[in-house]
Amino acid sequence: MSNLLASRPGRAVLCSLVVLSGFAAFATGAHAQTLTKDNGAPVGDNQNSQTAGPNGPTLLQDVHLVQKLQRFDRERIPERVVHATGTGAHGTFTATDDLSDLSKAKLFARATVTPVFVRFSTVIPGRSGTETTRDPRGFAVKFYTQEGNFDMVGNNLPIFFIRDAIKFPDMIHALKPDPVTNVQEPERVFDFFSHIPEATHMLTRVYSNLGTPASYREMNGSSVHALKLVNAKGEYVYGKFTWKSRQGERNLRPQDIPVVQGKSTSHATVDLYDAIKAGKFPAWDLTVQIIKPQDLDKFAFDPLDATKVWTGVPERKVGTLVLNKVPDNFFESTEQVAMAPGNLVPGIEASEDRMLQGRLFSYIDTQHHRLGANFQSLPINRPLVPVVNNNIDGAANTSGRKGSVNYEPSRLAQVKEDPAARSSNLPLAGTTQQQRIAKTLNFQQAGEFYRSLPAQERDDLIVNLSGDLKRVKNQDSLYTMLSHFWKADADYGKRLVKAVGADGAKVATLAAGLKE
Repeated sequence: MSNLLASRPGRAVLCSLVVLSGFAAFATGAHAQTLTKDNGAPVGDNQNSQTAGPNGPTLLQDVHLVQKLQRFDRERIPERVVHATGTGAHGTFTATDDLSDLSKAKLFARATVTPVFVRFSTVIPGRSGTETTRDPRGFAVKFYTQEGNFDMVGNNLPIFFIRDAIKFPDMIHALKPDPVTNVQEPERVFDFFSHIPEATHMLTRVYSNLGTPASYREMNGSSVHALKLVNAKGEYVYGKFTWKSRQGERNLRPQDIPVVQGKSTSHATVDLYDAIKAGKFPAWDLTVQIIKPQDLDKFAFDPLDATKVWTGVPERKVGTLVLNKVPDNFFESTEQVAMAPGNLVPGIEASEDRMLQGRLFSYIDTQHHRLGANFQSLPINRPLVPVVNNNIDGAANTSGRKGSVNYEPSRLAQVKEDPAARSSNLPLAGTTQQQRIAKTLNFQQAGEFYRSLPAQERDDLIVNLSGDLKRVKNQDSLYTMLSHFWKADADYGKRLVKAVGADGAKVATLAAGLKE
């Protein structure tokens, strides 16, 4: 190539000028570039997934969404992209109520005991991260049921930052370390979230002391998303699950964090394993809130929006989870366990929640990437019931499959379908679309949560959040974030303004211009 350029000096100079001018334009922000897909085609909407009408499920034909999730899932080898730092334990779930009126799932039949494996984790840090980091905590439960494995893949907090899976790769990129310095930077974090007003609620919870649980035993959990519960008649309702710690909730205050971290970076794992080894088996009660399909539109917000809690909806106790065994091998269990929201059983289905719809694809895809096509054959992921299908071969296949017929239908080796396992019917109307949900209600619940905190915890929230906001240099990002918190609650906003030394009048004006 050097000889070719040497023979054409004019062209070499021209190419150099083009490259240099391109770098200069990028460095100075001289012009905005058009967002494209990997094939170079422009992106029409990078904020909303395509859905079947305003309330319908996300469409697989949304190539941009699928491509973003596929590429995002393959960014780390072989460590998990998110939830890399974690620990796990074996246990049992015992149903204490009969939910047959709501769901035909056998694990919800009264007195049924189901083996489980639970993995707790932090979200953003890599595998060597500390368990004192300010972060949501993963709370994922694999139920080894009589009808196959059901994975309830949730967090310790009942909501999430965003409502549409198309923004998940962007959000994690903003929260992960700077690709230049490899240091997590509040400048990048709040630059992103200043464009995402629905995150105000989750940010408030994460920056409260709930963002630093004292231990895994002493935190609650949530399905985060609504799931569909379907009974034997084919009738369905929407259910949101919560794990309530029988040990009570306990969190670290700002001054506790350096003390705990100074003694151990894995304090929560040590605490969990020590308790189990001592026979003090931690337990959680599972409750469910129920909303009927015809009642979804009665709320001021969209109940299928993952940034919302279901305030005022009664809870019904379902059963109790007990963890009673430390894994024999950390890698073979905790590292190789593969949780996926798409692992569902008859009587439990995915709702139209846009975040959940994206996770149905993304989690299975990332497990295929991390562990290979046969990851569900690994001992920690293998169902207790026989697996009968025509999926064959692939790396690490140990299924021991026999027979000549690896297709269906066949007269030579018949395998029947189970009509009772068919999915429920969802009424649809309208056209495909790429629009945000109609009832956003971005700030109200953040304010309600702030006002629910005791005075000391409100003080800690201001300390935690203002500490990072002070490091944001971009004034537009800073003032936008402050206006979001002010809109949620004026006292909340005023205290943050004072803590970071901002112009309160300017923030008040910005907040007044915001709409829910």
